[in-house]
Amino acid sequence: MKLPHPFIQLPMRYDAGALAAEIQALGEGPWRPHPAGFPGNSMLPLLALRGDAADEGYAGPMLPTPELGRCPYLMETLASFGATLGRTRLMRLAGQAEVTRHVDQGYYWAERVRIHVPITTQPTVRFECGADAINMAEGDCWIFDTWRQHRVINDATRERIHLVADTVGGGAFWDLVARGRPVPGEAPPGWEARLVAPGATDPSTLALETTNLPEVMSPWEIESHLRLVFGEADPQPHLEAAMATANRFVLAWKGLWARYGTARAGHAAYREALQSFLDALQPDAVRVSLRNGVNCNSAIVTIVGKVAVASPGAAGDDGYARP
Repeated sequence: MKLPHPFIQLPMRYDAGALAAEIQALGEGPWRPHPAGFPGNSMLPLLALRGDAADEGYAGPMLPTPELGRCPYLMETLASFGATLGRTRLMRLAGQAEVTRHVDQGYYWAERVRIHVPITTQPTVRFECGADAINMAEGDCWIFDTWRQHRVINDATRERIHLVADTVGGGAFWDLVARGRPVPGEAPPGWEARLVAPGATDPSTLALETTNLPEVMSPWEIESHLRLVFGEADPQPHLEAAMATANRFVLAWKGLWARYGTARAGHAAYREALQSFLDALQPDAVRVSLRNGVNCNSAIVTIVGKVAVASPGAAGDDGYARP
């Protein structure tokens, strides 16, 4: 999700030692290689599709894995965010390893922030976002702008473990963000991060996603995504042509929406309109780069093109193929 600052520290902190003890008690067995195969990167799923730690999908209900059920303080930590949570994992970065520079593209990440709580780390671990870099200390709580280029470098020999929770947020969560400390920037007067100790949060308040992807994306949501993408590009003739193509598409989609809404009877017409749009957009949009280095055409395809209407015959009762 695009944020107004590269980093925002939220006004709470956690007992990293207590969290680390719960994780250590799980042993090595539940840890899995990072799905992208990054060297030195591994993960342990805590909230996963239908609670299946082996399923990296994000279309459907998120439920606790057996490992999260064995970690009461981790459960309390997640509940304390006041957010509706999606996929959530422990992310481990070995010594002398890195998360290479990238942008979190796609519909799922356009709609979600990633909450980081460092559990095991050291002062030399560097988290870069855009032109800024910080060290996230053990027990702190951070979000960052995933729309910017970012990477993580662990130049020490000791591993780094973060709790990483994906979320669209919620009222209480965004109230916390409003009280956060932006980096770079000035902390609000009297700002401090309060300790959320073990036993201070009711884990039964944990809220989990059940709805993640649209059956059919509304024209107003499409307009919002297109506004984000085009707003990140510098003015140029190819951009103006791409925006005109997009505007015609939105008008056509509004007509279909008024006729069909999300009814499956209209899906074929939606798919035809979407493919016509993507075909017409590509010659101009592929020549436009965004400020984060992503190609304009690629951004629109991943945020809108792949999810604006459910694919026919896709696996899963939600109508979407598992990523």
